[in-house]
Amino acid sequence: MSTETTHARVTGRPLLSERRSVSQRSQFTGLYARFSGASPALVQSMFHTNSYTAFLLPGVLATSMLTVGMFGSMSTIQDKRFGFMKRILLTPTTKATVYLSKVLGSTSRGLIQIPVMILAAALFGVSFQGDPIMWAGWILGIFFLGLGMSSFFLAVTASSTDWQTPGVISNFITMPLMFASGALLPLANFPAWMQAIASVNPVSFSALLGRGIVVFGTVDWSYLSYLTLFATGMLVVGTAVARRFLKAE
Repeated sequence: MSTETTHARVTGRPLLSERRSVSQRSQFTGLYARFSGASPALVQSMFHTNSYTAFLLPGVLATSMLTVGMFGSMSTIQDKRFGFMKRILLTPTTKATVYLSKVLGSTSRGLIQIPVMILAAALFGVSFQGDPIMWAGWILGIFFLGLGMSSFFLAVTASSTDWQTPGVISNFITMPLMFASGALLPLANFPAWMQAIASVNPVSFSALLGRGIVVFGTVDWSYLSYLTLFATGMLVVGTAVARRFLKAE
């Protein structure tokens, strides 16, 4: 039996966290769908589409991947508190293997939100553009974003046993990354200093990649390239940190 399964039975946290995350994103989309009731001319002039829900969907999916790393790092800390991590590290399993399994597990759970949010958007009347290859590239971009953020969070909390640490780091990182991106509003409306941050923000690239496909039926593969580099860099650095600092308790 895996530690994730055992941990879920003991604490119920991973399943609860995932349900809470999916629920929050569904409510988020539903709330902002009300913007669709605004003047069509206003929506068109601001977002270059007649549906703010379609504009918002890629941004919501991008910002949702910011939290998957936090839940993964909380799971790791709980494993330490309940002694699961110590049992694992007593086996020939390496710290790098434990770290990579946690990263992939967190990212995979985050992907569950994609069909849920797409279905919710369809129920709100969104008509989707793009072909299957574009959509596969977008989903891959979301995966890379989640992989990078999970790698970051798990690396930062590798030596921690305080369950509050992931939440503190998340509050410090998530909000600036979310609002200093093109996830919720067009970058053209941002001041120059926020546009500078958004130009290197991985959330922006994931949102822009998906928005081009969903709203306009076009794709800029350079966004996917950036997300690939971001995920690879975070994964390499995080693995090195885990080998050095991951503790059993």
